[in-house]
Amino acid sequence: MWRRLRSALQSLRGSPAAPPHGGGGRPPAAMERAVVRCVPSEPKLSLRFVLPDGSARHMQRDQTEPLGRALARIATNAAKGHGKAGKKSKKARAEGGAEGEAAVPAVRLFSRDGAAVAEEVPNAAAWQDGAVLHIGDARYRVERNPPALTELRLPRSLLAGFPVCPKVSAEFAAPQHCLFRWFREQRPAGGGEAAGEAWVETAAAERVFTPSNALVGLRLKLRCTPGDEEQRYGSACEVESSGPVEAGPGACTFDSRHLYTKKVCGHGSVRAVSYNILADTYAQTEFSRTVLYPYCAPYALEIDYRQNLLKKELAGYSADLICLQEVDKSVFLDSLAPALDAFGLEGLFRIKEKQHEGLATFYRRDKFSLLSQHDITFSDALLSEPLHKELCEQLAKYPLVQEKVLQRSSVLQVPALIRLLRFPLFFPPFLLLLPLSPGAATPALLSQK
Repeated sequence: MWRRLRSALQSLRGSPAAPPHGGGGRPPAAMERAVVRCVPSEPKLSLRFVLPDGSARHMQRDQTEPLGRALARIATNAAKGHGKAGKKSKKARAEGGAEGEAAVPAVRLFSRDGAAVAEEVPNAAAWQDGAVLHIGDARYRVERNPPALTELRLPRSLLAGFPVCPKVSAEFAAPQHCLFRWFREQRPAGGGEAAGEAWVETAAAERVFTPSNALVGLRLKLRCTPGDEEQRYGSACEVESSGPVEAGPGACTFDSRHLYTKKVCGHGSVRAVSYNILADTYAQTEFSRTVLYPYCAPYALEIDYRQNLLKKELAGYSADLICLQEVDKSVFLDSLAPALDAFGLEGLFRIKEKQHEGLATFYRRDKFSLLSQHDITFSDALLSEPLHKELCEQLAKYPLVQEKVLQRSSVLQVPALIRLLRFPLFFPPFLLLLPLSPGAATPALLSQK
């Protein structure tokens, strides 16, 4: 038996090396990544990889450039990186002579099926997902347009009992296909006030996380792995909250209303909500604090605090349509749109003329599809639409009134939505007008089929 083992070992030592992957051999168990970003609307593609010496490379190449030029550039960069890593002192270079110079490695690209990609092929066609890049003895698996996060942010204010909705922006991915893991700070041993640096994973694995009262005083951390519908996943990113979870206000007036709206209504009906949410630019004036809302504590007028209540109340109505007035642009982009998107609602925004706030309309994606969006400025429509010619003539008789009317920044947001039904219904389209507020009308045009 020992003779057989010895002869088997000798035969292994004498056997030729296995061919590299891409030349007909099997791929190695694990390879480094070569990430390629190639978008048809852009003239260049980008290529990112890490050389064996640990130096990162990020290249921009023309999509129409022949592959051979890109490979030659990679070889030059690899040789430079090896040369920097192998630099010697003057004495060592004098003794070693030319031995210190780095050789240019062979660089080739092989397709997924192992065939060498011709150097005349344009970059856009050559760098395909699953291809293998050879740089000397190193192997890199090409990942073309993998899911990637472009922004991951947590709200500045966290309240116990209120949903935490992160802002997730991704490329080649969708938030509904991403993976989420929530962590909390480790409480210090002995019950001290300062929390430790260690993190403990919670049981939550959803996009929206509602901290309990037990987490008051602790910060949160979110780890998000971007993914797409093909179950491809990119590199995970982490974000920590800027402050700890704070105690919530307790029971809210909308809690009793939520008892009647726990579920989204059936496809035979539509639930609509309309609110003026008080823009921050109007809430922070001295007039607001002393005259309009003297009964309101200063902290309750802060936009970070109010956003927590707004998101919980709006999400709790399980509405199909939400029409909001006095919406700050930053509040829409950084707070309401990401939060309501997590609850299945798509948002549209129209800022008012010469103002920092405007209108927002949200519609449920699995019930409606957007056909078109029509934003109307009242002053422009009054002057340009033939329908209003007679009204303009009457206003011209009163110059002061005309001036005041034309100075109004009121806008109208009219999204045309088609309703998606799971069963056929046959009746004509209808127009649904939602409650309006002065200077901030928000109707929605709906059609059914």
